[in-house]
Amino acid sequence: MSRFAPRPEPPYYAVIFTSQRTDGDNGYGAMADRMVELAAQQPGYLGIESTRDDSGLGITVSYWRSSADIAAWRRVLEHTAARNQGRAQWYSHYELRIARVERAYGWDRADGGAPGDGGA
Repeated sequence: MSRFAPRPEPPYYAVIFTSQRTDGDNGYGAMADRMVELAAQQPGYLGIESTRDDSGLGITVSYWRSSADIAAWRRVLEHTAARNQGRAQWYSHYELRIARVERAYGWDRADGGAPGDGGA
């Protein structure tokens, strides 16, 4: 499985969630896995990319077809419960940003392209 989300034709939306974790797992890993699973079942979901460093700083970007799909995801009860638990237990701080993706491209060495191909 790729760590990169699929790259659909723009426009689409990115939800950028940057968070600082508190110490200890306290059920976070299982809930994070469940949220990825649940998000993937929602209309308009396009994919996700996520990483976290050793200090607990994480960035998760989920991709959605429309802002209405993002709003619907926000209202899913299980997601709301996870968000509330995150505020109470798992995060010391977070930022959420929503952006419209107007252009997207990629490059992969395995595809044989020269560095710099793919546009700018």
